[in-house]
Amino acid sequence: MRKKKIIVAMSGGVDSSVAAHILKKQGHELIGVFLHFWKDSDMGGGGRIENKCCSLEALMDARRVCRKIGMPLYTTNFSEEFKENVVDNFLSEYARGNTPNPCVQCNRFVKLGLLIKKARELGFDYVASGHYVSNEKHKEEFKLYRGKDENKDQSYFLYTLNQERLQRLIFPLGKYTKDKVRQMAEKAGLPVAQKSESQEICFITGKSHNKFLEKYLKLKKGSIKTFDDKVRGEHKGLPLYTIGQRRGIEIGGTGPFYACKMNYKTNTLYVVDDVDDKRLFSDNLKAKDVNWISGIEPKLPFKCEAVIRYRHKPVACEILKNKRGVYEVKFNKDQRAITPGQSVVFYNKDEVLGGGIIR
Repeated sequence: MRKKKIIVAMSGGVDSSVAAHILKKQGHELIGVFLHFWKDSDMGGGGRIENKCCSLEALMDARRVCRKIGMPLYTTNFSEEFKENVVDNFLSEYARGNTPNPCVQCNRFVKLGLLIKKARELGFDYVASGHYVSNEKHKEEFKLYRGKDENKDQSYFLYTLNQERLQRLIFPLGKYTKDKVRQMAEKAGLPVAQKSESQEICFITGKSHNKFLEKYLKLKKGSIKTFDDKVRGEHKGLPLYTIGQRRGIEIGGTGPFYACKMNYKTNTLYVVDDVDDKRLFSDNLKAKDVNWISGIEPKLPFKCEAVIRYRHKPVACEILKNKRGVYEVKFNKDQRAITPGQSVVFYNKDEVLGGGIIR
């Protein structure tokens, strides 16, 4: 590759560090940028809870890595944009009975979206990140592919990318496994080679998911019923429950019970006592805010594979539009716990075609 001017999104973790190391070895002109996101106020202590993605420890690690590699590190504050596009969306979706994926929103509007804009302002050609995905140019079209490491593939979170953004993004880790990335970090002497990683939602660090929702949403207790309309217990607020959920449904006696349906008009949670109850399954879903990475909607009806939640196994499906112009996805086999608010992502083998939000 010719020498390029690249901004590297530095998180202080091993993935972004090795991405920067690879590009530095290739001779590109690099600067690192560490992003500050919104941090929650403490729940009574008067201090602040750290956002895992931009904690003081993460910043210090990013600085150490950049010194080792030999590239400058700058910081930029995206806290307001993060609060508006990620946190506020997260809360409003839960209040409506949906289960959103904040990482999809963050990559679309903040982490990659705003960083590409910042790169243009600073006169840089590209933005690089440590995502485990690949993008390639085929003739005049840019395509997005799964990462080589099936356990680390992050393509599910990036289906909102378009042609304009893909041509400005570089993903150096797409062809590597996580083990190989750690080996490369060790060999390069990077100080974060064995740093652990968190699977938590970054802005909920330090408290439980439900505690966060209880703090910001007005929750109302109501009845838990089975489908024979028999009251089985009391729920703590419908936004605290997700289709298929078992944990947190506090019903004594027989069980276990699984969340199956939320009726927001009557404030009722309906549950079933069989993990394979047919009411937990469906062979179709409707999707909104659908994005096609190519920028062109395929000729419908269209057959491909779909993933209905992160790390869900891809399943064969057919995509069509109904008379009202709404996308419908029909599966060859019933799927369990299709959850409104989550993303459905479309694939052709390893290529990401696009996706949308489950209605």
